[in-house]
Amino acid sequence: MDTTCQKIRTIPLFSGLNKEDFEGITAIAQRKKYKKGELIFNEGDEGNGFYIVETGKVKIFKLSFGGKEQILHIYGPGKPFGEVPVFTGKNFPATAQAVVGSTLIFFPRKDFIARITENPSLALNMLAVLSKRLREFTVMVENLALKEVPARLASYLGVLTKEQNNLSVVTLPVSKNQLAGLLGTTPETLSRIFSKMSGQGLIGVDRGIISILDAQGVADMAEGG
Repeated sequence: MDTTCQKIRTIPLFSGLNKEDFEGITAIAQRKKYKKGELIFNEGDEGNGFYIVETGKVKIFKLSFGGKEQILHIYGPGKPFGEVPVFTGKNFPATAQAVVGSTLIFFPRKDFIARITENPSLALNMLAVLSKRLREFTVMVENLALKEVPARLASYLGVLTKEQNNLSVVTLPVSKNQLAGLLGTTPETLSRIFSKMSGQGLIGVDRGIISILDAQGVADMAEGG
């Protein structure tokens, strides 16, 4: 569990824990491996704990009655998911699937609740994570409901510049097909928008590498609706 402990130490959820509390958290952690495309849990499954991505990528999505997939989130290393049922005791509200071969750290709900009871600062950390997640989800809903696809893509590129701490070049963390699902559009439409933005001199596209050539122009597009 040495590498797992190292990964856990880097996660904001567990920041500020003393040595004893940290050891208590690592004692309940379970490492789980998933193959590409393997389901981690289905919507409606018992919320028996939450996960943190150690390596790989995980997508969270819902299916419509017609079978259309709407991707809600895509999480990479260090990101927690499935936390809400820890507090509510309800079932998972969406489905989680490994995008690539992934290693996850699983925290059983019952054991984690016991640790929270012993350490209120851990509960505050969890609430901070959930508050940030709620803000992200609110922005996503606003983008899908109120913005056209070009503005959604521009907004997403803006998010990547912050996440990757690079204002000039970003790497798409997922395939264009998966990005289309995340933005609520089709791969064909997304490709046309990438081409249009490239033709306008806003960005340069080289496979999954996006150069931000006109940051202000991309920001204006993101705000344009």
